[in-house]
Amino acid sequence: MEPINWYKQLAGEPLYPDIIWSLPENKSSSGKLTIIGGNQFGFGAPGNAYTAAQSTGAGVVQVLLPDGIKKVVKTILPDAEFAPSTPSGSFARKALDSLLSLSSWSDGVLLAGDLGRNSETAMMLETYVEKYKGPLTITQDAVEYFKETPLQLVDRANTLIVLSLGQLQKMFINTPSIIPITLGMGSLQLLEALQSYTKEHSCMIVTMHNDLLYVASGGDVSTTKTTKDIWRVETAAVAAVLWMQVPSKPFQAITTAMLPELAELRSA
Repeated sequence: MEPINWYKQLAGEPLYPDIIWSLPENKSSSGKLTIIGGNQFGFGAPGNAYTAAQSTGAGVVQVLLPDGIKKVVKTILPDAEFAPSTPSGSFARKALDSLLSLSSWSDGVLLAGDLGRNSETAMMLETYVEKYKGPLTITQDAVEYFKETPLQLVDRANTLIVLSLGQLQKMFINTPSIIPITLGMGSLQLLEALQSYTKEHSCMIVTMHNDLLYVASGGDVSTTKTTKDIWRVETAAVAAVLWMQVPSKPFQAITTAMLPELAELRSA
């Protein structure tokens, strides 16, 4: 017997065509997204997220990076803004005001990753997630900063976590859950685990397993076939844009964002 509240989305067939029809057609009404990430040794995640968000149809996309990499990225992301960094090139505690200020301007925020590993950045991010109350999408190594305190994320309203199955396993280990996550579990077992978990916690989850992208929210789970190997940052960016553009229907919007043909459907 298949679990209840399982919604299967097929290639080229959006489960929620009304989401496609309701997406804004002009930039002025397409929302403002802030993308935060990067450190001295890498800024690919925020860069890739910026490209994906632009191609998905975000109205305005603003990238915030540590100022320690300003000289490196000024020709690649000339419109980026910068916040104080640590001597090692990650976000410093003093970056908090910059993050909160830009977030208050935005309709949604994506913590895109490539944040490195830094204790000062960790403390700043914990405070940021507590103080910022708006829609937050978090992925890649940004999720790792909360592996010891996952309740701060999973019980936060307006939160979408886009993470690998291995990261999901760690999150389940550190939070109360009836069904454990194992890397060899079947698709139906994962679906049941996500249903149970998102009934207990207010976050939304996107993960991939057995060539399926799972979207879970409030006990509802959708699956969409995928062929992607490298998927987290781009998927998080597209989901953040559609969620920002249809905020009243987050589960439906994020499920629609999983479609590989989204760009073609949107322009049809």
